[in-house]
Amino acid sequence: MGLFDKLFGGGKQKKISKETAETRGAHMPDLNIPVDEKFTIHFKKNGGKFLYCDSFAEISQALRNIIGENDWQNHSFYALDPKLRERFSKENVRFIDNSKLSEVFFTTCEHLIAQNGSILVCSNQLMDNKLNELPYNVIVFATTSQLVESIGEGLKTIKKKYGHNIPANITTLKHFRANKENSDDFLTYGSSSKNLYLLLLEDL
Repeated sequence: MGLFDKLFGGGKQKKISKETAETRGAHMPDLNIPVDEKFTIHFKKNGGKFLYCDSFAEISQALRNIIGENDWQNHSFYALDPKLRERFSKENVRFIDNSKLSEVFFTTCEHLIAQNGSILVCSNQLMDNKLNELPYNVIVFATTSQLVESIGEGLKTIKKKYGHNIPANITTLKHFRANKENSDDFLTYGSSSKNLYLLLLEDL
C-alpha cells in the first residue's frame, strides 16, 4: 500500500506531525520525509485541492464531482493537449480552443515539485500563453510518476526527455490562493493565483 493510499483513505491514516504541517517556518529546511508526503504538505499549504485516485475510473468520478460541486455542467473547458482531450472524450466534457470563452483550464503537466508543492508546466501545456492569461479555475491531470524532489530535478528530466528540442515557456503553478508571497518566486513571474484542482492518478 503506497503512501497516498494511507493519506487518502486506503488504510491506516498517515500521521503528519503537528510540527511538520503547521509550525515549521517557510524558510526552515525540510524534514527528511518522502517526496510524495513532502509534496502533499506544500501543495496543501499553497491552497491547492487534490484528489488521489488509483484507477482511471476514480479519476472520471472525481472529475464529475468537481464539475458538480462548481456547477460547471454547461461550461466548456479550455484544453490545449489533444491527448488529454482524447483521454477524457467520453466524460461528457466539451473542449474549446479559446481561453476567453471558458472559465476552466484543463491541462496536464511536466512534473509535480515536492520541494515547494508547485506544478511544473511548459509550452506543451500552455503553448505561448502566460499564466495570468489563463482562466482562474484550473484542473490538472497528473500521475504519481511525475513527482520529483526539486525544480532542478524537474528541469534536468525535461532536458533529458526532449534533448535539443527543449520546450519553451517553462514555468510553475504555485499560488492557489492570494498571499503576500506571490511575487517572490521568479518562475511564477507574471502569474496570478488560481483555483486549482489536481487529479492525481497512481501509476507506480
